[in-house]
Amino acid sequence: MDALADARAYPALYRISTLVGRVDEPREALRAILAIAVETFGAASGSISLINPDSGRLEIEVHQGMPADTDDIALRLGQGITGWVAFHGRPQLVPDVAGDPRYIRLRPAVQAEMAAPMIESSGQTMGVINLDSDQIAGFSAADLQLFLLLTAEATAIMQRLWQLRQLGGKARQLESLITIGQSFVAKIEPEELCDSLTRDARQITQTRACALYLHDAARATVRPASLTSGTITEIQVADHPLDSCFTAAAIHTRRQVEYANVQSPEFADLVDLPRDPALCSVLATPLLYENEVIGVLAVFTDHVHRFNNDEKRLCAALASLAAVALQNTRLYARVFQSEESLRKNEQLTTLGLLAAEIAHEIRNPLTVIKLLYGYLGLDFPEGDPRRTDVRVIGEKLDQLEAIVTRVLSFAKAPSSLHSRWSIGEVIEDTIVLIRLKLAQSKIHLRFTPPARPLVIDAHKGQLQQVLLNLFINATQAMPDGGSIILTASTEERNGAQFAMIDITDTGTGIPEAIRDRIFDSFLSGRPDGTGLGLAIAKRILLSHHGDITLAATSPAGTTMRIALPLAKQ
Repeated sequence: MDALADARAYPALYRISTLVGRVDEPREALRAILAIAVETFGAASGSISLINPDSGRLEIEVHQGMPADTDDIALRLGQGITGWVAFHGRPQLVPDVAGDPRYIRLRPAVQAEMAAPMIESSGQTMGVINLDSDQIAGFSAADLQLFLLLTAEATAIMQRLWQLRQLGGKARQLESLITIGQSFVAKIEPEELCDSLTRDARQITQTRACALYLHDAARATVRPASLTSGTITEIQVADHPLDSCFTAAAIHTRRQVEYANVQSPEFADLVDLPRDPALCSVLATPLLYENEVIGVLAVFTDHVHRFNNDEKRLCAALASLAAVALQNTRLYARVFQSEESLRKNEQLTTLGLLAAEIAHEIRNPLTVIKLLYGYLGLDFPEGDPRRTDVRVIGEKLDQLEAIVTRVLSFAKAPSSLHSRWSIGEVIEDTIVLIRLKLAQSKIHLRFTPPARPLVIDAHKGQLQQVLLNLFINATQAMPDGGSIILTASTEERNGAQFAMIDITDTGTGIPEAIRDRIFDSFLSGRPDGTGLGLAIAKRILLSHHGDITLAATSPAGTTMRIALPLAKQ
């Protein structure tokens, strides 16, 4: 008999076909379809099972008239009558389930079963609709023909609902991508951008966690930059060798790489994985900019999951946006650095012109002072402290004259001004110059000369300028008084002997925010500072083939370390 000739056909088909306009939620539509089928054929119970694309198993989505624990049942393809129908794609009419070895009894009263595959337009089986009867031969061949017709209509309706839902989801994703792209453009801080990226990517992909890794091609390392997760997880923020990272495959191939379960033993030694036992499947997408991998975006699920093409395309779009945004932040940083450099160069140029004008104006009165000082013919007996003061004043006048000459000749100090000096003698003469300042500031200075003379080739005036600058910085860090300790020792560096001078104060320390930049020009931790003292000291010591570094600093005090090569014997 023709199925459409059955009086039950048209009302049932009409009710199923109108579900598209009445129901938005696919699960609700499945319940309605099952209710129509149970009512149409007078079935005692029924269920609709769908194939899970991740596990490949048949899972019961909706059921009617069956035990409550039916929701937990999942069948392998080929298992039971339902699994057989799904595997072979052919319907089955079983008049007496007791005589069918395939049957799995879920409800004791079931005597007969009818099952039809839900076959998509592509020919793939997406699920199975089952109906049960509590009577032997409770369904006829005519029932099966009508059941197949209703199942085909139900399958078409479900496909339309899923397509509408997918289209709605894609529209929302597109809208989110546009919003994310606009927000990325406004972010110029790399850290803020990375956190925003992982947060937005996790939200739009509806995954358990999302992480961003930055790739350094020159060093062959990967550094985790940001992690956003549904739970508190830890990620080791450090530069990891590329060969010890799970992201290496995506970087080497420049393609998306998918892992089914990162909790497997082979992933245990990979250092860039977040240590969260709930994470399972991962999709790693490379961030490509001008065909270079600058990072990897990874999304994690909390169950075994096979990422479909839509999910992969979405992650690829996010990665493309992220690559451009990250590159923009780097370009912004370079622009800011260039602007800062230009600003400093402009300041230095202005300072140089001003210094030349000042030096020109100073030179004439300085020459007069030198001549008058020479005519005074001051001489004091041995042991008289004023004898040392007279000698120091003469040296300082010579030093001032040399400074003026250097400024006027673009600060090119003649090498002939370098001569051999004992470190101890230079320090002691500098202490004489600063002794009154220290006394006024209630600062005690202690210097223990080295066991043997440490001789260097140097410009004494310039070295004293360095020491005076450090002493003055120390006094300003101790407004209520304190102490300064000087020690001199030797150290071997790259086969050469160096004199090491440590200057330790009991001041308040250097603020953490500027510790890495204290030798930059125009950087000062004081409102009235020029920011030139340590920068000049650095240049002077580098010109002597030495250096100055910050050895230690804390609220309890600061130690500055000077290194100068010892003169060859």
